[in-house]
Amino acid sequence: MPRGDKSSYTDKQKRKAEHIEEGYEDRGVSKDEAERRAWATVNKESGGGKKSGPGRSKIENHASSRKGGHIAGSDQSAEKRSAAAKKGWEARRKQARG
Repeated sequence: MPRGDKSSYTDKQKRKAEHIEEGYEDRGVSKDEAERRAWATVNKESGGGKKSGPGRSKIENHASSRKGGHIAGSDQSAEKRSAAAKKGWEARRKQARG
């Protein structure tokens, strides 16, 4: 099986990758990059293409899907988060010294 062959993926995994790819394209990511990211997400969540045999099934982990929405929906901008982190670091540093 050559690299990039999608024949070992289930129909559900293929549909999921297609849906994820559309979401990336809606956000302005190029077609090739969107496809690459979509399959990377499917691989991370489900462990890649499905192979037959006993003891091969694993529970899917959807943490990466949830994380993306929470980060994007944050009400603090990156500057505010970094400023808050720096301020906290400085406070801990002062406390440790004195």
